[in-house]
Parts: sequence; structure tokens; C-alpha cells
Amino acid sequence: MVNYLKTKITHLTSVHPRYDTRIFIKECSSLAKIENYEVSLIVADDKGDELKNNVSIYDVGKLQGRLNRIFKTTKKIFQKAIELDSDIYHLHDPELLWIGRLLKQAGKTVIFDAHEDVPRQILAKQYIPTWLRKPISITVEWLENFIVKRLDAVVVPTTTILDRFLALGTRTVEVRNYPLYEEVGNNTPWEQREDSVCYIGAVGCTRGIEEMVLAMEYCPTRFELGGDFRPASLQQKTEELQGWKHVCHHGFVSRTQVQKILAKSKVGLVLLHPTESYLEAIPVKMFEYMAAGIPFIASDFPFWRRLLDGHECGLFVDPLNPEKIGNAICKLMDNQTLAEKMGQNGEKAAKTIFTWEKEASKLHDLYTNILKSTS
Repeated sequence: MVNYLKTKITHLTSVHPRYDTRIFIKECSSLAKIENYEVSLIVADDKGDELKNNVSIYDVGKLQGRLNRIFKTTKKIFQKAIELDSDIYHLHDPELLWIGRLLKQAGKTVIFDAHEDVPRQILAKQYIPTWLRKPISITVEWLENFIVKRLDAVVVPTTTILDRFLALGTRTVEVRNYPLYEEVGNNTPWEQREDSVCYIGAVGCTRGIEEMVLAMEYCPTRFELGGDFRPASLQQKTEELQGWKHVCHHGFVSRTQVQKILAKSKVGLVLLHPTESYLEAIPVKMFEYMAAGIPFIASDFPFWRRLLDGHECGLFVDPLNPEKIGNAICKLMDNQTLAEKMGQNGEKAAKTIFTWEKEASKLHDLYTNILKSTS
């Protein structure tokens, strides 16, 4: 028997839940299946340590308040990271970048996973005064760029963010957030599904909640809504809309509940507003709908059309026009043959092209190349 030392990999997050889909279910669990990797995940949720999917999860505890999280929780995460003495550290939150800087100074290999284009997102944050958004965005971008240029690599989910970090001269790899087919795919026959549409994810203004609810007035259909309102105060305003009587709001949903909603629905909605941070985003829910065998109705963004050109698995509409959204829903509900065919097309594409398995290999290759270059 050949003896060898395993490569120790630690992922770190102060914000995301321990079973976050991208971090734990996709990245950590995929890496843990590789024989010579020993994978750990540091979280801050006060739920204790555990071993799951062959990933060692370490909990540093949860403190109340954003400032406590940013200054005190991140310090605890750094201390645990040093204690684990890993070969590669993979950060998942911008507030952890200072940890990355310190780990680099300690001679460690550090990767930053830029889940989103935060500077561009800040420009659309409703809770930040308009006059403050641009100065904050510029400051955040400068800080991110300053530290990232001193790390070993960046992992990004979209081409837009890829181009941003490549321009800095950093080693950057695009690992798209496509779904695990085995997690959301199902074999529910079309005729056993309900005449309902669904939306699963964070519920907010720029994610199209108002337009989706108003669309129900133009095509009265049961609307399965899974997710928390952000901010929570938005819920009362939305419940006052006429179309709310068609909504079945499930609140936050587990991955098991997501599967159940997808298995009984016939159409999935993904109607992000045309903000700068969304125009070239890759919404995982759109590909989850495809994997579940249902057609989508999506924002008519040129990038999305190009990405799915030729697959004929959904309809694109103006996300700011409830009437056009309603008409698209009616088109699919009134033509079940078309809807079923689109669902089949999407499922085929999700199985063969838009798969997490292909993306996971990119992450493994990045780790391998970094370790070779630093050895």
C-alpha cells in the first residue's frame, strides 16, 4: 500500500449557512470525494461541530449584530483556520479578505470565491442612501482589488466577474453555479403535476416579486412561492397586491421542500430586474427548473438568450411588465404539449451541458495547478 499525505483544504464562511448549496453541497462535498483531499469547513452558526459528507465542519459560534460578526466572528474564524494548519484556504465572503491577507503573510495558499459582484450590487441596494452608494461601491472595489491581487487565485461564477479579476492580473477561474442534477431532477410525469408556477429563492424587489404577483391577475394560476422576503417589511406591501390571493407562500424552504415544489409545478419564474449586477448573472434557479423538467419564464436579457440559444426550454419576457409575464404563463398553461416539450428540452440540457459535475472538475484542476506551482 502506498502511503501519502492528504492535501488539507479548508473553506471559510462567516455569512452563509453550513449547508449552503454552492459552498457545502457542491464545492466541499465534491472535493471530499477526491481520495487525497481532506476537506474542512469553518462556519459561524452556533450549531456545533460535525462530520457530514466526509467534510469536517467546525463552528466558531454566532454573535448577534453585523458589527460583531464582521470584527469578532471573523477573528474567531482566523484563529480556527490557523489551528487547522491547512494547505489551501478557500474564502467565501468579502469580509474574510483580511483573513486571507494574514494567511498569505503566514505562507499559506489562499483562494477567494467571489460569489457576486459586490461593488455593482451596492449600487442597487435600496437600504443604502442613493448618494452614498457610489462612494461605498468604489471603496469596496478598491479594497477587494488590493487584497485579491495578493492572493493565489479567485473563483468566480460568471464571465463578467471573471473579466473584472483577470484585468487585475490574478489567476481567475470561472466555476459556474449550475445545479446538481441528482439533487433537483425528478421523474414526476407531466400529467401528475399541478397547473401551478413557482419561484424559489430570496424574495425582493429587484428579484421581481411585485411583477410576479401582479402577473397572477392576468393569468390566474396557483403561485408556489418559496423564500424569505428581503427586507421582511416587503412582505406586508406585497400581500396587499391583488394577485396575492393566488400565492401559496412557503417561507424559507429546505432543499427537500425545494424538490417537492419543483416536482409538482409546471413553470418556473426567474424575473430579475435589469440591474447592472443581474444582466450577466447566471441564476441557478433557472437551471434548477430545467433539471426538474419544467420550462422557465425569464427576464429577456441578451446574455441569457445567448447562453440558452437553441435549447428551446423557456420563454423570455420583459421582467418589468406584469401583463407580458401573465401572457407567457397563459401561453404555457394553455399549451401543455409545448410546455412539456420545453421541460424535456431543458432537462436534457441540464443533464448534458449545464452540470455541476463539469464545473467541479475546474475547481479540482485549479487546486492541482496551484499546489504544483507552489511546491
